[in-house]
Amino acid sequence: MVNTMAESLEPWTEKPPRLDVAVVGTGKAGSVLGAALRRAGHNVVACTAVSDISRLRAESLLPYVPIKPVDQAVADCDLVLLTVPDDELAGLIAGLASTNAIGPGTFVMHASGRYGVSVFDPLTQQGALPLALHPVMTFTGTSVDLTRLSGCPFGVTSPDVLRPVAEALVVEIGGEPVWVPEANRALYHAALAFGANNLVTLVNETVSLLNAAGIDDAERLIAPLFSAALDNALRNGDAALTGPISRGDVQTVKSHLDQLNSINPATVDAYIVMARLTTERALASGQLSAVAAEQLLDVLGGDA
Repeated sequence: MVNTMAESLEPWTEKPPRLDVAVVGTGKAGSVLGAALRRAGHNVVACTAVSDISRLRAESLLPYVPIKPVDQAVADCDLVLLTVPDDELAGLIAGLASTNAIGPGTFVMHASGRYGVSVFDPLTQQGALPLALHPVMTFTGTSVDLTRLSGCPFGVTSPDVLRPVAEALVVEIGGEPVWVPEANRALYHAALAFGANNLVTLVNETVSLLNAAGIDDAERLIAPLFSAALDNALRNGDAALTGPISRGDVQTVKSHLDQLNSINPATVDAYIVMARLTTERALASGQLSAVAAEQLLDVLGGDA
């Protein structure tokens, strides 16, 4: 199999070849990535679409590409892009392997953050060439995303011999490859999901609380604050911390807990968890004294 991979890599040492591509799963990510590969000069020859909205995306972003059943879509392709939900990926791969649907020497690629290339083992054992290329962005499933792919980081995992192919594909569609070792893939994805998904919840919960406080157009109020906080955090790390925890204002934190509990106890739970983490980071970075941290953790129900 190593020889097969090396042989498949040879054309990429000069000018990357144009590939016949099948897109299995035209959800928000699959339809856009298929369109990006097409824009880069590859030939998207088939796609799959189960739901009405997936069909609409395929018709919009992959016009004139025939929609076929999975087994027909992946036949005689150079690259098969599997963009189905994470929990369905392993089962899809197992099914493709059980029917020998993908021939030896075919590149198989997914865009999941959770998985590296080991999920492809049933197909790799049959001679397929595995690539894991995860775009670090959220998708709308519209043409707007094609512009956003410019400069977008992609978490790349592949066998070493296929790394030039994986990185070349990312560059071709406008992205920036970032190598992620196979063993670290799950932690990499957990970190991104922890930040991005919780940020959406944090923003929307903040808006809800401000609305409860009688503030209209809360989004306009918090936009400059959140933008500055994000920019400062990325530039300065924990030194960007501000607010009552970094100052050790215990009574203010108590007041917050009382007010939030009257609105939504679930919000209190989230506040406590994040406040404890913030306390620990402020202490470790020297912004907070051990005494102040102990007092805060006591109020937050933790140990010093």
